[in-house]
Amino acid sequence: MDKRVVVTGMGVISPVGNTLSDFWQSIKNGKSGIGFIESFDITDFPIKVAAEVKDFDSQKYIGRKEAKRMDRFCQFAIASAKDAWKDAGLDDCPPDEYRAGVIFGSGIGGLSTIEKETNRLRDFGPRRVSPFFIPMSIINMAAGYIAIALNLKGHNVSVQTACASGNTAIGEAMCKIKAGVADVVVAGGVEATITPLAVAGFASMKALYAGDDVERASIPFDAERNGFVIGEGGAALVIESLEHAQNRGAKIYGEVIGYGTTADAYHITAPSPEAEGATNSMRLALQSAGIRPEEIGYINAHGTSTALNDRLETIAIKKVFGDKANNIPISSTKSMTGHLLGAAGAAEAIICLHALKEGVLPPTINYKVVDPECDLDYIPGQFRKADIKYALSNSLGFGGHNVTLVFKRWEEEDA
Repeated sequence: MDKRVVVTGMGVISPVGNTLSDFWQSIKNGKSGIGFIESFDITDFPIKVAAEVKDFDSQKYIGRKEAKRMDRFCQFAIASAKDAWKDAGLDDCPPDEYRAGVIFGSGIGGLSTIEKETNRLRDFGPRRVSPFFIPMSIINMAAGYIAIALNLKGHNVSVQTACASGNTAIGEAMCKIKAGVADVVVAGGVEATITPLAVAGFASMKALYAGDDVERASIPFDAERNGFVIGEGGAALVIESLEHAQNRGAKIYGEVIGYGTTADAYHITAPSPEAEGATNSMRLALQSAGIRPEEIGYINAHGTSTALNDRLETIAIKKVFGDKANNIPISSTKSMTGHLLGAAGAAEAIICLHALKEGVLPPTINYKVVDPECDLDYIPGQFRKADIKYALSNSLGFGGHNVTLVFKRWEEEDA
């Protein structure tokens, strides 16, 4: 019999807060983390805004010497994972280290290190390239460092499904625990690519918002949307078997009950024109969860604020939910966080679990101009109270990766 899977700890580093409480209060109350880029000189750049992490102190989590040998994305990963571990109460009662693992994702990895060392090679020659260059830049080091920091000797995997990486990590963690392969998995995603090269690259693709009005920058589903806002951060969840959690008396945020993943097999960046990949991902997640479409009470949309994504995700939702689609509250919290890329799904999983627990559905802020092709209930302006039992979260990535998760509100009587 498959084991039930619950979330017992969460941690987040984000543009709207670096603690779980600050993050959720910002999301619930519609606080934006989008502003003008401060991490590098934007004088010659067509892109002026991003969602940067503020006031992050790496030495709260990592020694000064170690931090210097670690890319910013790994610092975010360790910070969010350590906070999630502490939140789960596992500092005081660690699990069997061989039954505990890590599944963590990133879309791009240590790009700031790659840029820095490329410049060093050009300016000073090959002997000046850091011996830490490779371990600082490769994507799997987020999972590797978390395992070292928390002494987790079980399953250790890095996933890379672009902007769906965080959701993939959580879904795969769910599978490992359901199958009895692990008791505890730290799962999530991380990104730290607000760098000159990344911003220039996304800008050349015409993927980013190129204006200077921070209140009209990330406006998912709005008729005037014109590109996403790049963000950064890390989010980690402690995923645990219900049996293991109950045996140690852990608090429980909610259950992970559904996981669907598909490929568009269509284009390297554009979603398939009939949205069949996203449609089938949601259908598979609902089938995995064993619930009917009409039981979903809230959808956290991928909602990037790009013309194609928002329209096609709307089409997919209509295909899956039919006549009920108009009655399901939907929001894109990227209107506040920007697009956290590989960290997005994990951060949005945290949002879904809070929404279920508190009965508060976060808004899509700065939504003003209705698009006739995006005509669902996107919770504009401010949060909405609702007593819901199930929430669904979509993540869609370059390369045609579609990943959907379904979460269930935790109720003691269900134990």
